[in-house]
Amino acid sequence: MTVTLRAARAGDADAIASIWYSGWGDGHLGNVPDELVAIRTKESFWERVPARIPDTTVALAEAEVAGFVMVVGDEVEQVYVSGEHRGSGIAGTLIAEAERQVMANGYDEAWLAVATGNARARRFYERSGWIDAGAFDYPATTDDGHIPVACHRYVKKV
Repeated sequence: MTVTLRAARAGDADAIASIWYSGWGDGHLGNVPDELVAIRTKESFWERVPARIPDTTVALAEAEVAGFVMVVGDEVEQVYVSGEHRGSGIAGTLIAEAERQVMANGYDEAWLAVATGNARARRFYERSGWIDAGAFDYPATTDDGHIPVACHRYVKKV
C-alpha cells in the first residue's frame, strides 16, 4: 500500500469528518465528561472540519483519505486513522509528519493531550517516543467556552 501525505483540501472535509467522528467516539466515549459527549454530535464534526482544513494534513492510502493530523504551533491537536487502516503504519507516518511540522513551526518540543482513559492512544504515543509529562485538564473548546477534560500531556523533542 502506498501512503501519500498532502495538505487537506476542502473536498476532503467529508472524509476527515467521518474519520474524526468515528475515531473520537472510540477514544473518548467513557473517558470525557458527559457534557462534552452531548455536544460532540455527529453533525458537530462536519461543522468543525471546514475551519480546520488549513491546519490539517491527510494521509492517502492509494487515493482514499485514510487518516489525518491537525497541527497548530507546537501542539499536535488531532491524530486519527480510519478504522479500516488501523495497524497499517499510517498513524506512525502521521505522527512523524506532525513532529516535522512542529519543528518547521520553530519549536523544539511538540506536545499533545490524550484523554486519561484512552489507553490505546497512550500506548501508541509511548511506542513512538513520546513522554507522559503528567495529568492536566485540557480545555475542550465549545461554542460557549471550554469544558475541562482529564488528560495526560505528552511531549517529544523534535
